[in-house]
This record gives sequence, C-alpha cells and structure tokens, in this order.
Amino acid sequence: MDENKLMEQCYENLIVIDVGANLTNKKYSRDLDSVIQRAKDSGVQKIMVTGTSVKCSKEALRLTRIYPGTLYSTAGIHPHDAKSYTDETWDELVEVAKNPECVAIGECGLDYNRNFSEPDEQRRVFEKQIELACELKKPLFVHEREAHDDLLEILGKFLDKLPPVLIHCFTGTTEHAMNYLDKGFYLGLTGYLCKDKSDTGVRKLLVDNLIPLDRLLVETDAPFMYPNTRASKLPVHVKDGLTERSMTFLHRYCTFQRNEPCSLPAIVEMIAAFMNKKPEEVALATAFNALKLFGLSQ
Repeated sequence: MDENKLMEQCYENLIVIDVGANLTNKKYSRDLDSVIQRAKDSGVQKIMVTGTSVKCSKEALRLTRIYPGTLYSTAGIHPHDAKSYTDETWDELVEVAKNPECVAIGECGLDYNRNFSEPDEQRRVFEKQIELACELKKPLFVHEREAHDDLLEILGKFLDKLPPVLIHCFTGTTEHAMNYLDKGFYLGLTGYLCKDKSDTGVRKLLVDNLIPLDRLLVETDAPFMYPNTRASKLPVHVKDGLTERSMTFLHRYCTFQRNEPCSLPAIVEMIAAFMNKKPEEVALATAFNALKLFGLSQ
C-alpha cells in the first residue's frame, strides 16, 4: 500500500498499531479469533505479541503464522523470569529470535519493584538479550520498573552498537522520560494514563509536549493496563475527546480483568487530548513509527 493511501485511510478512521499485547495469555485461549477481529474492526491494523519467556516467545511466533501480516512477535525473557534462565532454553530463544516474524528482542529489562528474580540474575539475563539484539540488529523491547539508573548504566555499555530501544509501557517520571529521550530511545504509552495521578509523570510529559511524536508508540499491554476512562482524575477535556466509536469497543469488550487491543483507539484519543493534538495526527505518527522501527511489512 503506498503511503498516501495509508494516510487517507488513517484520516478516515483511526488506524493504529499495537506494539505490545500479551495475546499468549490464557485469558484469550477461548476466543482469540474474535479478539483479533474486534481489534481490526476498531482500527488496529497490526499487533505485536509480546514474548516474556522462552515458552511464551515460541507461542507468540506460532500465532504470527496463523495471522500473517496482522500479528508479529517479540522474543525475550522478562526480568521476572530471569531466574528460570538455562543455557538450553537460551539456544531455543535465539532460534525463535532469528525468524523474520519476530521483530524485536524482549520483553527484557529490570524490575526492582517485585524482585521475582534476584537483581544480579536480572542484570545478567538482560545483558545477554542486549547482546543478542545487537547481533541480530533487532530493536530492544525493554521493561523497567524502579530500576532506571541501573538500566541506563547497562544500556550505556552498548551505546555505540545499540539497535533502536523502546521503553515499553512507560510509567516513570518526566525526568526519567527525558533521560531516555536524550539517549534516542522511544517510549511506549498505554492505558496507564488513566491511572497516573502524579504531577511529574506521563500526563505532564504529554501536556508539556515533551515527547516528540516521532519517538512515541502506543500499546495496550492487553490483558493488563485497562484504560479506565471513567477515572475521577481524568480531565473533562480528555473525556470529551473520546469518540463514541472508540468507547463502544472499549466498554463492550474490555474490562479491568481483560483488556483487549481494540481499546487502543481510545488510548490514542486520550493521548491526543492531553497533547492538544488531533487523534489522527497521533495515530498516523505512532503507526508510522511502528512500521519503521520494527519493519512491519505493509
């Protein structure tokens, strides 16, 4: 599809790309077909399925074969899973990662919020995945929670050869965001916007227009991060920016227990309202960034 055609389509109808959905989650085991169809009907053209363990990365790759051109996958070991690392499973992960449908390495990174794996183990497994991404020249899909300084320090060791880096599901402070942007990293935003009540977080980033549109990506992190548009702290002008169409998909099909990729247009509309931009502009920019960054074939 040529770019002009894509632009036209984006303006008629929010066309968006979800760069992070956990579609291997057992919550979708019964009706994945319907979930993907609804996503498409809502305007989500492509979805990246997140791999968070070797088993999950294999399953994500399998799904890309069933829905070619719609689903893409990532291959990684989440910091929570770092403790289960073995050399045998690592070789399996590398094989998965080499497939063309696998467009990023991760979800990998550091999580000191829950410490399900020891910080030392997390750092070791994260470094191995950075090395793999550098070797395969595939972008890094990074998870960071309460580990900002260590994460920057580890990535800093590879700065001269790092592929593009996406900080997935960014929930940090404005200061953290600026540190990431200064390094040339991309930020992925989710329905967490509805939850952020701080004066220094994601909302402030958007209101002060601190994220350039060419560094922004959007994702649902489904089945998590349900965008609660009824949240009391959500400003009136943001609620007013939500269209009936996106709200229909959100309220008919998504719940706190199970968010779906079809909630993405509503998230884009909220981001646009916070930034004081048109939803079409945010949709187009974030879709373009996803296509470019992850090489998702048209």
